[in-house]
Amino acid sequence: MKIAQKTIKFLTIAIVAFFTATTFASGTDKKHDDQNDGGRVNTKEEVEAYILHHIKDSHDFSLFSYTGDNGERHHFGFPLPIILWTSEGLVTFMSSEFHHNDDGHVIVEKNGAKFAKVHSKIYELDESASSISFDETHHPTNAHKVLDFSITKSVVGILFIGLLLLFWFSRLAKQYKTKKVPTGFARVLEPLVIYVRDEIAKPNIGEKHYRRFTGYLLTVFFFIWVLNLLGLTPFGFNVTGQLAVTACLAIFTLVIYTVSGTKGYWMHMVWMPGVPVLIRPVLAIIELAGALLIKPFSLLVRLFANISAGHIVVMSLIAIMFTLKESLGVVGATGLSLVLSFFITLIEVLVAFLQAYIFTMLSALFIGMAVEDHDEHH
Repeated sequence: MKIAQKTIKFLTIAIVAFFTATTFASGTDKKHDDQNDGGRVNTKEEVEAYILHHIKDSHDFSLFSYTGDNGERHHFGFPLPIILWTSEGLVTFMSSEFHHNDDGHVIVEKNGAKFAKVHSKIYELDESASSISFDETHHPTNAHKVLDFSITKSVVGILFIGLLLLFWFSRLAKQYKTKKVPTGFARVLEPLVIYVRDEIAKPNIGEKHYRRFTGYLLTVFFFIWVLNLLGLTPFGFNVTGQLAVTACLAIFTLVIYTVSGTKGYWMHMVWMPGVPVLIRPVLAIIELAGALLIKPFSLLVRLFANISAGHIVVMSLIAIMFTLKESLGVVGATGLSLVLSFFITLIEVLVAFLQAYIFTMLSALFIGMAVEDHDEHH
């Protein structure tokens, strides 16, 4: 019970600090808002653009916005630090200096360099340029990308969940040293840990080797699952819907089963026994492509596509209250939107667990194939 209370206190402090900081992140961008009807999202095209922008990573949090009586757009969110390596060296500043602008209109000058943010990408303007210009495909012509080491929204999510999992499981480990049966919030974690060990690690890796990889599988399972659940909150996280994050997780699995592969595993892959010699090189190419490309690609794409699609569906159903208000009326469109989005959110809660399970299970399966003891006479 004490562990649960401490966890609740920790989360409460984090949330209070988060919302306190939003007070300092409000701002306006009158010039840009005047060009876009005060920043309102009404038409189908504006809704689609907003959804696609929402699922991307960003350099700040934007909790909500509203248009004042004077036509100015007010944003409430949380600025994050911008860390860039530019032609002038290392440059740092807060994302609030862009004033929530994302189309290059706001220019930030730091250390003798000028920067603009376009579609969540930061560009450094050429030395002679005072404003950013675009070609017919809306790509900057007088600016170039910089090395961006900024603390983005996804990075905040990863750090937060990493620290939270470290806090939870360090407490659980300490309880195992002093108690036979965990108490408090540890009782929630224990059956999940046992489930991953007995239903995922043991059956796929085997009794002989599963202990070496259970720690990694537990980390991946809880990391993906909790991040998936965090993505369903109003904070706008979409960490597991970022291709870079899912690719990194898939690469971890790739490195583990590649390094851990036994001699028999590699011999069966590069020189398949029991088949004609002329066929073996062809099979070797197929097997290597499957192990080094197809398997990690399937891991990263499955997680990325399912989570991103879920966010798009939920936001599309919420947008019904705007896109169908003329045909169904305000009450009808809002009611339909609330009902559909509620039920799809319930499904997304299940999908959050399912995707964590699938990624962990496939990782265990690939690792198990690599460490399996092959019969040399096969």
